[in-house]
Amino acid sequence: MRDHESELDSLRVKVVIVTFEHDFFARSYVAETGLNWPLLIDAGREVYHAYDMLHASFWDLWGPENWRVYFRELLKGQKLHRPTNDIHQRGGDVLIDPEGIVRLHHVGTGPADRPPVETILHMIRSSHEH
Repeated sequence: MRDHESELDSLRVKVVIVTFEHDFFARSYVAETGLNWPLLIDAGREVYHAYDMLHASFWDLWGPENWRVYFRELLKGQKLHRPTNDIHQRGGDVLIDPEGIVRLHHVGTGPADRPPVETILHMIRSSHEH
């Protein structure tokens, strides 16, 4: 997603990252990655529960697809972070339009399960055409 930051800006898309990790982790992550998007801490996991992002299974977390993603990240020079909290918490992607309508609600089965960025960008571009 960050590889498309300039296009997202030109489309006036506001990206927000939500984590349940404590403040120290969040600050470290922002400093290390140079994250420009807001990072919100949902310590009580209200947002996760509201979007049904519950717990992933062992296989969801440690299956071969995740190892492929981790390996690709390492090849790109990314550092892998040791989890500091609940590794079973599912993540996901939610796209909400300016009227507050949820246009995409994807709950990942594990860290490697994300919709392709091109799919998200296509949805956004299409909405701008109408």
